[in-house]
Amino acid sequence: MKIVLAGGSGQIGRVLAEHFVPQGEEVVVLTRGDVTHVPAGTTGVPWDGVTAGPWCDAVDGADVVINLAGRTVNCRYHAANRRQIVDSRVDSTRVLGAAIAKAAAPPRVWLQSSTATIYADAGTDPSGPARDESGPIGGDEPDLPETWRFSIDVATSWERACHEADTPNTRKVLLRSAMTMSPHRDGVFDVLFGLVRKGLGGHQGGGGQYVSWIHDADFVAAVDRLIADDSFDGPVNLAAPHPLPNAEFMRTLRRAAGVPVGLPATALMVEIGAFFMRTESELVLKSRRVVPGRLLDAGFEFVFPEWEAAATDLVARRRALA
Repeated sequence: MKIVLAGGSGQIGRVLAEHFVPQGEEVVVLTRGDVTHVPAGTTGVPWDGVTAGPWCDAVDGADVVINLAGRTVNCRYHAANRRQIVDSRVDSTRVLGAAIAKAAAPPRVWLQSSTATIYADAGTDPSGPARDESGPIGGDEPDLPETWRFSIDVATSWERACHEADTPNTRKVLLRSAMTMSPHRDGVFDVLFGLVRKGLGGHQGGGGQYVSWIHDADFVAAVDRLIADDSFDGPVNLAAPHPLPNAEFMRTLRRAAGVPVGLPATALMVEIGAFFMRTESELVLKSRRVVPGRLLDAGFEFVFPEWEAAATDLVARRRALA
């Protein structure tokens, strides 16, 4: 297959490239950066994520387009960053949809990034409902922090831009992804593992908020399934079937890393730390209890459904990179 990864120079792009390239797939990465810095075995093509250009030729005749483009949300949500976060997602989705619409040979499937953050906060009650693709979508919760509402607005705007694209010959799938755990440096697992090694791997906030995640092996297997199975369109949750409270999540990671204790951080400490790290506390304090309803209903089998085995594997692979 010819697979186009729009915005494929980041962690998820590397995960997918390392999966597709050894299988002999032709992988083209649309990048705003240096085309020589794309993942190994891929071909870099420049684009600005806003306007049509020669890069459209890569889309015409492709089998699959996967849009990963978007400014990182690991930043402070001040006005300039908010504008960049939204525009980088909406503009790239719109221009990619326009390129697909104009293609003489459009791709048969478009996998569009979204996020599991789109769902309402799940709270801390272990008997409460998890969030499958039926929702509820967040944004209407009472006393919702402004930054949390912004994240939901970003997700809904992102998905709306994909829905509005007129691509009748291309199946569209929205990837509502939880945190994808891979051993790559600077990825989310690398950050968490670094905290654990420094003795800072205790629970964050109250520790009862749920953490949703997916192991990179299951992420790429799910992507394979979504490409091959024409029954999938619309939103699909990419998350392991067993989210767990933050305190248990961090305790399991410490055990896998062989670190017996970790300093916990109160919600106030998280807020202060997020300020100095130039990020937002919502990334760890919001309760995300997301489950892969559609994948499970379709018989998809996870290699790492439980965090304990996933954490053990990821720690070993991360240490092998050192």
